Amino acid sequence: MKAVPIRHYGRFVSALATVAALVSIVYAFSQGAINWAAVPDYFFDDRIVKGVGQTLLLTVVSMLTGVAGGLLLAVMRLSKNPVTSSIAWFYIWFFRGTPVLVQLMVWFNLGLVFEYMNLGPLYKDYWSSFMTPFLTALLGLGLNEAAYMAEICRAGLLSVDEGQTEASHALGMSHARTLRRIVVPQAMRVIVPPTGNEVINMLKTTSLVSAVQYYELLRYSQDIGQTSGAPVEMLFLAAAWYLILTSVLSVGQYYIERYYARGSTRSLPSTPYQKLKAALLSTGRPKGGLA
Repeated sequence: MKAVPIRHYGRFVSALATVAALVSIVYAFSQGAINWAAVPDYFFDDRIVKGVGQTLLLTVVSMLTGVAGGLLLAVMRLSKNPVTSSIAWFYIWFFRGTPVLVQLMVWFNLGLVFEYMNLGPLYKDYWSSFMTPFLTALLGLGLNEAAYMAEICRAGLLSVDEGQTEASHALGMSHARTLRRIVVPQAMRVIVPPTGNEVINMLKTTSLVSAVQYYELLRYSQDIGQTSGAPVEMLFLAAAWYLILTSVLSVGQYYIERYYARGSTRSLPSTPYQKLKAALLSTGRPKGGLA
């Protein structure tokens, strides 16, 4: 029998339509009055590089705050104590139900409500001096992220079989030691993939803190755009930097997921380098059978 391959005409039509749309977009931007030369001119400007550093710093510190708070909230949420569980539920409900920009603005404007930050003999100062733009951004992003990480961590903790917890308790291990040595290491396999997505999302969310006077990549790009007369070009520059940073983080996420997948699969998926090496070796081999 002669096998006749099925022709998928819809694939050709969709491919042509996609290419046509892409060409139209490129053509439209090429006709606009955009000074593309300004992008490479300012790409490594001192202010842009400083903004990238501030963005990365805020991303790391906010995610550390979110992960630590999320793990604590997840344990509280799973607690048999109704008061502890209810407090965790209310926190998650409130911070997930309100926009992060609104939370940032609330922290930024609390100086209209509280005149002083008074911690007794330890610290006392005006609220406007205490609540710096960095602290405002950290609280707004970190506390909001903790609510999302709480649900991710809770799903990871629930994925571990309860029999292992019971066995560790039978061996005399405390609840905290069981979490640290038995439950959390196994839950990481479930927690890591969505956490990687949260890190990438946090990197992009940092652009919102320009509304509370914190200078990061977007804020510096906007300032340069206003002074150089190229505001749109500087937005493209900021977008290019965000793409580079998220691509690097995506590669790191891939290798971290691969590391925690060691116990779940017999053979780990090949890395991009291993795939490239295998492709080069396969193309270099002579065709034909053994002589």
